[in-house]
Amino acid sequence: MSGYLPAFWSDFSGAAVASSSALIGLLFVAVSINLDEILANSTLTERTLYTMILFTVAFVVGMLLLLPEQPRTALGVELTITGAAAGAALLRINRPGKRGEREPQWGWLLVRLMPSVTITMFLVFGGLSLIAGVGGGLYWVAPAVIEAFLAGLTTVWILLIEIRR
Repeated sequence: MSGYLPAFWSDFSGAAVASSSALIGLLFVAVSINLDEILANSTLTERTLYTMILFTVAFVVGMLLLLPEQPRTALGVELTITGAAAGAALLRINRPGKRGEREPQWGWLLVRLMPSVTITMFLVFGGLSLIAGVGGGLYWVAPAVIEAFLAGLTTVWILLIEIRR
């Protein structure tokens, strides 16, 4: 039943907000260290934007869950809209023609396309489930946030380390 009670998710959402804030800072450090290389390569510029969107989605979801005494239906609508908007942006950035020439297809599928699709699905399903009051509710949100962190950290690693190889 706690999947439908946002108040039970305050620890999770607080951790999501704090973690995403720190990761956005790390992304800015990575960009500032390798700014010339990133700006010279449109693929890296788009991956940077992709990562910013991932971390921002986790931040926004965490903030929405922290709003006090918000009606379940309102939160469901907000999560559904957040998922749809994030999905539209992520899928636009990660369309097949935007794969980098040095990026293997399996890497693009695993690190960029799959998270774009599944994060969207998790948030939309979570929002709709919360509205309906059946199907898991906020338990769909947790994998979206975790996957956003993991996919984003992969790109931060590339921007900090791999770009110099």
